[in-house]
Amino acid sequence: MINTENKKIILFDGVCNLCNSSVTFVIKRDAKDVFRFAALQEEPGQKLINQYGIDINKTDSIILIENNKAFTKSTAALRIARHLGGAYPLLYGFMIIPVFIRNWVYDYVAKNRYKWYGKKESCMIPTPELKSKFL
Repeated sequence: MINTENKKIILFDGVCNLCNSSVTFVIKRDAKDVFRFAALQEEPGQKLINQYGIDINKTDSIILIENNKAFTKSTAALRIARHLGGAYPLLYGFMIIPVFIRNWVYDYVAKNRYKWYGKKESCMIPTPELKSKFL
């Protein structure tokens, strides 16, 4: 069992170029060092998927684990934005939009992410400087 109480954990599709770019984006704006990351395809990600009973057939792109709860799709993305530097926390205001509308947009992008942004052969390998941010 992985302890998720101290940090917010972002699980992401490690072979997706959009997802990897999103991780880099979050790292650059995580001034308070609240996030840790794990690819869905790697062992720590798999353990968390099992620990939280996440169905990756329904969500296979980004998952946020915060306060021992798993959040998916648009809810995960907006909760992540809330903790970033700059004006990004303002995006959390989109939570007032009904989840079925937010997730429709999210699912459309997620469904087309490989076609639009491409795919890697293997998961991202963090640089030595960033290794501490990954489980």
